[in-house]
Amino acid sequence: MAIIKTQTPETAQGEAKEILDTVQGMLKTIPAPLELASASPWMLRNAWDSVKHFSQHPNLGFGLLSSIRYLAAVHAGFAFCTGFNKNFLQLQGMTEEEIENMAADPSKSPLEDKDRALLTFVMKALKTPDSVREEDMDALRELGWDDGDILEATAHGANMLSSSILLKTFKMDVTC
Repeated sequence: MAIIKTQTPETAQGEAKEILDTVQGMLKTIPAPLELASASPWMLRNAWDSVKHFSQHPNLGFGLLSSIRYLAAVHAGFAFCTGFNKNFLQLQGMTEEEIENMAADPSKSPLEDKDRALLTFVMKALKTPDSVREEDMDALRELGWDDGDILEATAHGANMLSSSILLKTFKMDVTC
């Protein structure tokens, strides 16, 4: 049981109600990170702005972003987002075997080469940030990624780690 008071579409007011109503209308549920963020209007607005930004990103596609979230959640032991994003991967056509192979080794993901390279980089950054070198960046740049895309993809994964810590702290990390 959560040890923090959050809002629901029924109890929220103003901008928080608009955001929660929109999310519930789109997904039929409020993902745990957004539910937690509803305890702070500022955090909810920032979380929603991030969702909107990444949903319309010109270079970081849905498959790549879902893969980043899934692998970051697996790495963090983040139950809610592991299941939530696994469902997205399956809806995009990934098989159970492909998802398991990707979890064991991101370089074996069924994504296109360019996306696979960025996914592998993000997981390296999340697991062993001190091991990232200029050569890693150069390899991504040669594939066509710019520094902004690399930073945003890595931040997207790092935000999953942050969400995991917050949801565990406030006893809101539940299995789907």
